Amino acid sequence: MADAVRARLAELRRDLHRHPEPGWCEFRTTARLVEELRAVGVDELAVGADAYDPADRMAVPSDDRLDEWYERALDRGTDPELLEPLRGGTTGCVAVLDRGEGPTVGLRVDIDGLFIEESDDAGHDPAAEGFRSETGETMHACGHDTHMTWGLATLEAVKESDFSGRLAVFFQPAEEVSGGGAPMAKSEYAAGIDYFFAVHVGLDHPTGEVVAGIEKPLAMCHIDAEIEGTTAHAGKAPEAGANAIHALGTAIESVYGIPRHSDGMTRVNVGRVEGGTASNVIADEVEAVAEARGETTELMEYAKSELRRRFEKAAELHGCEATVDVVSESPRADSDPELVEAVADAAETVESVDRVVQTADFGASEDATFLMERVQRDGGLACYSIVGTDHPTSHHTATFDVDERSLETGVDVLTRSILSVAGFESAPTVGARANR
Repeated sequence: MADAVRARLAELRRDLHRHPEPGWCEFRTTARLVEELRAVGVDELAVGADAYDPADRMAVPSDDRLDEWYERALDRGTDPELLEPLRGGTTGCVAVLDRGEGPTVGLRVDIDGLFIEESDDAGHDPAAEGFRSETGETMHACGHDTHMTWGLATLEAVKESDFSGRLAVFFQPAEEVSGGGAPMAKSEYAAGIDYFFAVHVGLDHPTGEVVAGIEKPLAMCHIDAEIEGTTAHAGKAPEAGANAIHALGTAIESVYGIPRHSDGMTRVNVGRVEGGTASNVIADEVEAVAEARGETTELMEYAKSELRRRFEKAAELHGCEATVDVVSESPRADSDPELVEAVADAAETVESVDRVVQTADFGASEDATFLMERVQRDGGLACYSIVGTDHPTSHHTATFDVDERSLETGVDVLTRSILSVAGFESAPTVGARANR
């Protein structure tokens, strides 16, 4: 790892791509990041529980899953000393450069993978070129391997520059389950940030295109629901049971009938159900996984409360009882126009950028909004940008991939954006947001 990160962007991204880990199980990933950050040399490196309060985590998986992925990391030859602080699912880290007087700047990149088995088709470049996921069940199908590479290389580039101020780079776990943004936003490292950047690759924007700032990310929540009834013989005494599957069917139909709202767009979905034992047994227990989204945080709260109410009332109608838990959630937060302008100006100076789009609707959800909301509430400016890439298929598919030309583009856009707010005359004014 003596070579500069910038000199081996593709190599690093491919190494991270081979070892995707799900939310709060990014053990090997975090250890790899720590190795790289130590080689770059930072002024402060907070790992795991030193980066946030573990009690603030959301959507933490079972102990069995955490133990399984911890052992996998050990089996892959990960340094046990690097893994020990991560035991129990305290993954991720925050790296800090402290360069004297100047603004405090934050950059957030996410680090988790998805439960998708990656394609082994010969036409899929990671399979053809030998860097397909080695886990057999998870994949970097949303570009987080690229995001981590950007974070490391940008940190290195800023360190080698004349940057004056403080830069904190958040390597955030558990984005895909909206679990890691909140604890990092509540941490001491999110305090006093003047300018905050978050970034995503692709999202149907081609290589060479940059969206300076996104608008209208959807507020969202993940929900686990359980309905408990009473078992009975389905032939001999069906009337003696309280059918949890019947109650779930009523709940699902009712959830999709939640009225849309005059204030804006809402979304609901029941994505997975499980329950029952046999055809001749009245089911006494079923589980469902659902979500609610809204164009604003208030609209998400409306959809969430209606979803909860309809599960509970459907269960009551059939003599059952429902337990509805919010596993994780994230608010809406929009990019600040002043910082969008700074990113757009910086992107215009990058040779590999062909087109700069000022703003675009996001249309999905992101828990980086917790950090954006914290910064904006404290009087700073926040921006979420997109660096385009030609991806052969959509995000969250088994054949997703990135155009590796976008690796260098992303580093250049982020580095120049950070340097611009740290000292150039075109830097936006934080005070402009102080009285909003």
